[in-house]
Amino acid sequence: MEKPSSIYTLNFALLCLSNFLFSASFSMIIPELPDYLASLGGKEYIGYTIALFTLTAGISRPFSGKLTDHIGRVPVMAFGSLVCFLCGGLYPIIHTVQGFLFLRFLHGMSTGTKPTATAAYVADIIPENRRGEAQGGLGIFTATGMSMGPAIGSYLASEIGLREMFWISSLFALLSILILMRMKETLPKSMKSKFTFKLFKIGWNDVFEPSIVPVFWIMLFVSFSSGVVVTIMPDVTKLIGWHNKGLYFTIYTIASIVVRIFFSKTSDKYGRIPVLIYSTLVLAASMFLMIILPSPLTVICSAILFGFAWGFNTPTLAAWTTDLANKNHMGRAMATMYIALELGIGLGAIFAGQVYQGMTNNIPLPFLMSGILAIIAFLFLLRYHHNWQKNDV
Repeated sequence: MEKPSSIYTLNFALLCLSNFLFSASFSMIIPELPDYLASLGGKEYIGYTIALFTLTAGISRPFSGKLTDHIGRVPVMAFGSLVCFLCGGLYPIIHTVQGFLFLRFLHGMSTGTKPTATAAYVADIIPENRRGEAQGGLGIFTATGMSMGPAIGSYLASEIGLREMFWISSLFALLSILILMRMKETLPKSMKSKFTFKLFKIGWNDVFEPSIVPVFWIMLFVSFSSGVVVTIMPDVTKLIGWHNKGLYFTIYTIASIVVRIFFSKTSDKYGRIPVLIYSTLVLAASMFLMIILPSPLTVICSAILFGFAWGFNTPTLAAWTTDLANKNHMGRAMATMYIALELGIGLGAIFAGQVYQGMTNNIPLPFLMSGILAIIAFLFLLRYHHNWQKNDV
């Protein structure tokens, strides 16, 4: 598909709006899940609310990548939103710990499919020299949804009820599907094939795209912190006296949006690796701040730095993936990147849940581990950049 010189097209606008609604839908319920699971008698499984979600997302990636490259981008995006719609409506009628955990497992298919196809769609319609800018622009809407979602969810849960909050999250996903119906498919007809169940036969070549190995490792190391944050932060905010458990997420996402608005072209101008070198250091600083006894000031500063880091990390890693990927396997490349994301988040959530277990004294260790992994990513990038410059010379 011929790519227009401008990124500001109707298809891109619709994609941004759909992403906003989708991200708001699944993030809306996150702050309330730990207390909801505890009310069902499953407090010891709090770490699994995110871990199971990301596990299924990771498992779904190879399938979504293959389907994206064969049947099209739009159908796979629509399926992801459909899963979000159905799961949002089922939470209120689940009243057992086992049922809740199984539903979280199913819900993960939503983020295991839609973002993969979305990233491939962006690669189809955006010129190569504006990929960082486009990923930043798309990220503004995604981040806004993820910022507003937790705050809206906590407000709705306290004002009109938990059940209604789940239903409204489901409604957001439905609207996301309706928008996708207006979008044009970008997978060339010469590459498209009809859906058959044979497409679910997955080999190692469908799981991992070797051309983006550097992206895989950096994403794995930096996303560990996200698993820690979504698992522990709702309790940390209660500890410092904040009534809205979504405030940390709102602060860091606003910071992320600011970065995307004003600095979305940075990696297009200066290169992916130099930007990531600085953003991994900022991420490490954010995590090390939380080693100190939590207070409103340290939490706010940590949230701002976390937002700055991810405001650069996410679009830059996505753009780097499209730079390195085999163009005929863009879906597979995006799936590989997201597998690293989900694996990192899942490992972070499990580690945080097992270490924390509701005990305040255990809060610093998961953040310390997140900071160490961010430093490892920083050192990896320095070495990679040095070798790249040496080979280039």
